[in-house]
Amino acid sequence: MKLIRHIFFISLILIGFWGCSRKAKENPKPNIILILADDLGWSDLGCYGGEISTPNLDSLGYNGVRLTQFYNTSKCFPSRAALLTGLYAQQVGAGRTWKKPWINSTTIGSLLQKAGYKTFWSGKHHGVDHPEDLGFDDYYGLFAGACNHFNPGEQRPGEPEPAQKRIRKWVVGDQIHEPYTPESKDFYTTDVFTDAAIRWIDQMENDPNPFFLYLSYTAPHDPLMAWPEDIAKYRGKYRQGYKMIRQARFQKQKDLGLIDPDFILSDPTFDAWDGLSPEKQDEEDLKMAVYAAMVDRMDQNIGRVISKLKDHKKFENTLIIFLSDNGSSSEVVEIEGTGEIGTVGRWTSLGRNWANVSNTPLRYYKNYSYEGGIKTPAIIHWSGLENAGYIEKEHFGHFIDVLPTVLQVAGAEYRSEPTKPILPYEGLALGLEGGGISIPKERDLFWEWQDGMAMRRGDWKIVLENSESWELYDLDKDPGETNNLAKIRPDLVDEMHTAFTSWQKRVK
Repeated sequence: MKLIRHIFFISLILIGFWGCSRKAKENPKPNIILILADDLGWSDLGCYGGEISTPNLDSLGYNGVRLTQFYNTSKCFPSRAALLTGLYAQQVGAGRTWKKPWINSTTIGSLLQKAGYKTFWSGKHHGVDHPEDLGFDDYYGLFAGACNHFNPGEQRPGEPEPAQKRIRKWVVGDQIHEPYTPESKDFYTTDVFTDAAIRWIDQMENDPNPFFLYLSYTAPHDPLMAWPEDIAKYRGKYRQGYKMIRQARFQKQKDLGLIDPDFILSDPTFDAWDGLSPEKQDEEDLKMAVYAAMVDRMDQNIGRVISKLKDHKKFENTLIIFLSDNGSSSEVVEIEGTGEIGTVGRWTSLGRNWANVSNTPLRYYKNYSYEGGIKTPAIIHWSGLENAGYIEKEHFGHFIDVLPTVLQVAGAEYRSEPTKPILPYEGLALGLEGGGISIPKERDLFWEWQDGMAMRRGDWKIVLENSESWELYDLDKDPGETNNLAKIRPDLVDEMHTAFTSWQKRVK
């Protein structure tokens, strides 16, 4: 029954897409924009309960569909591989490392390119394959996990030495730069990634072909860096501390209908705010203010993209999908350098305390297989969508579902290349020929990153994270993962463990 309801939910969304494309007879193939945030927490957007100003994403969410059970892989590069290929990262060689070419796969870009789309990619790659070899007509961006947002290269005259962990590779035009030192002092990753996207949208103004744009931001991944005017909006707002902000987000999520009134909040992992010195409280307020400013700036830039689409009268026939590659991050890198937190000369991370708040109401953070690590805010928008404004709380999906969904909407085929055999995609695909629905086979979902492992079957989830035994949770009654039922249902744990082991062997 759960599978049938899950299929029905996906069907509603896709039928809505199909209906919209039928109405747009002059251009039956929609433009498609896939936007990916980096290390964004589940509650950071206003439409997901946050206090950060995100009016553009909120508008897409309130006038589109918001999903509350959509999953990534808990880590950036496996998520990106799964997103673009429709396969588990383990199947394409990206389950443990980003330093090898993707195998056994094709990409959304390549498949849409064959279907007549112009394909563009701006932003982070975190891989070794050049995007133009992955089916993209043009690419601008970063070939790494993170970089200095103001200057990923060498020190410029009159500027502090940019805080860097290591040299980062960039692609600008036809040139690969290692390092890349931008000439303009107005350089900021979120802005320039959007600049490239807008140039391509302008190029497509009078082009009869549809386009696919993959806009892959590095915000709000560390280093915490933002424009002073954006930081000023939030400075001082977080002095009330972790608990108060988390409780406010939790209540807003209930008020919005994102979570049920009886949702049990997981135990906090943050420190007691009153136990911090005034100086430490001020520093923590600044960290979160910079983080909020980065999210705010990303939203501003998404607003620029929306405005450009409207200027060219393409917004009505553009499908927009917004996701995050993993939960908010508790990883800490501190390179003090020169200058205050938020500036070019200092590399600072958000840290565990605020990451716990950022992922409200979920358990833990990036790199973990609990819900806080693997769940993403997910917005799907298309003007005229029949179920606009709907919040889907019951049924679940995964990054591997994006490729078959996009192909269905675009009327594109999934096929091997003569010199590159590929595996069948793993995602949930529905055939909509003549408005009919083809029901896929029942499936489970799996996760494995570092020492963490998880599997979901219906509402049941097993998790193994830095322990010797599996934990078991009923996500229908306990989405916060607060009540381990493994000792009560050892039979189910054994059954799911066997399925997980079988999946491991298959994908490796």
